[in-house]
Amino acid sequence: MNKEIIIDATKGILGRVAAYAAKQSLLGKEVKIINCNDVLITGNKHNILQRYQAARRRGGSAQKGPFLTKVPERIMKRTVRGMLSYKQGRGLAAYKRIMCYNKVPAELEGKKSMRLEREIKVKAIKLQDMSRLM
Repeated sequence: MNKEIIIDATKGILGRVAAYAAKQSLLGKEVKIINCNDVLITGNKHNILQRYQAARRRGGSAQKGPFLTKVPERIMKRTVRGMLSYKQGRGLAAYKRIMCYNKVPAELEGKKSMRLEREIKVKAIKLQDMSRLM
């Protein structure tokens, strides 16, 4: 049985890719998510930006969080973390088995990856574009 799953997030929906990755990681598999730049967030662009900017403003130097990054691969990993019980042993172990990359790293080139691409009929914004506009 294969213990490593490579997910190509190109044209996948952020929540669906994250949920699948979290589930597979809880089952004990090493999960690598590539092309996090190209994952989509569905909804109105303005509303999505407002929500992420408000969350970033809540953190700050004088406060203790939340600390939200602008880097797409870190946003992807944080979304996966929200689907795991990362404060308990099983969830923390699953969280450590997940790796996210903005591009395809050299060690994963040529390996077979699965795509969670879906046809969407609503407005969407790429994670890379959203992080650049934040």
